[in-house]
Amino acid sequence: MNDLLENSKLYFLAFLLPLLLALGFTPLLRLLALKFGHLDKPTDIKTHKIPTPLLGGAAVCAAFSASLIFMRFYTSFPTGTLRDLRVILLGGAVMFALGFVDDMRKPHGLGFRTKFAVQFAVAAFTAFYGIRIHFIQPEYLSFALSVLWIVGVSNAFNIIDIMDGLSAGQAALAAFGFLLIAFPSESIYVNFASAALAGAALGFLPYNLSKKYKIFMGDSGSLFCGFVLALVAMGTKYTDVNPLGVYAPLFILAVPIYDTIFVSVMRLRRGHSPFLGSKDHFALRLEKIGFSRHRVVWLSSLVTLGLSVFAWLITQMPLSWGVLIVCVLAVEFLLVGAAIAKIKI
Repeated sequence: MNDLLENSKLYFLAFLLPLLLALGFTPLLRLLALKFGHLDKPTDIKTHKIPTPLLGGAAVCAAFSASLIFMRFYTSFPTGTLRDLRVILLGGAVMFALGFVDDMRKPHGLGFRTKFAVQFAVAAFTAFYGIRIHFIQPEYLSFALSVLWIVGVSNAFNIIDIMDGLSAGQAALAAFGFLLIAFPSESIYVNFASAALAGAALGFLPYNLSKKYKIFMGDSGSLFCGFVLALVAMGTKYTDVNPLGVYAPLFILAVPIYDTIFVSVMRLRRGHSPFLGSKDHFALRLEKIGFSRHRVVWLSSLVTLGLSVFAWLITQMPLSWGVLIVCVLAVEFLLVGAAIAKIKI
């Protein structure tokens, strides 16, 4: 009991420190972005109207990394935890750098082939060092699916970053969701990384949602958040109650994954490349029928919060109840998707 209480205090510190750092770093980086002209300028596929500072991702990455480095010296980690955290920090730094270069080259950015090449290399490195899907055999299939998962989730958070507060809000809630599920199992690196990302993303959000001090996270921040969450999702066994528990990450990350699949399908149906930008996102379609942007973000947040609770329930319930929940939610997603697809853009 004492160990649980002590660890709870450490996780709270791992959340509070990046929250405060992000609250402090973000306005400073906004001033730097304005000084050096590092702005995201409007284009025909963008939804903002004026050039906006684009260094928010650096605040999220710096707050997250600094807090984990501090926790490294503040407490003792079990054997193997440091290696996992080093992989997250190193891989996350490369993903951040990739997004940063892409942001610097806006409005055109890097080509999708270049970005995928780097992302697959980082994902392969991560899986090689042992952060991978462990419930799938043989090893080569586990490796391949882990690489695809990392690249897919990283890009899902990048794709959904089309509305103030949407991607960062989803990242914070998903991190809390993974912390909720992993906490009883004491998966140390998952808990510390989840707490740190939740704090960093929440510290950035007030500025992202502000009119006067607005700043974007950019590809650097969204790719970084997606990468960390992809690795966190593979870091715990989730449950001994029923085998469906291993699919809990699909529910916690359902909103960004859903939008990625939805956008890709919509683009292909219109004969467009799924790798080229468009306004097919579910959030923009909801805006078309009268939802305000704040309402879309809050609705998406409530959906993720509810799905995180369902994800936890699946890890705790008998198999029959778990199957029922999965089937009901799958039907709901299909029905909602069909309805949203009918909205003209």
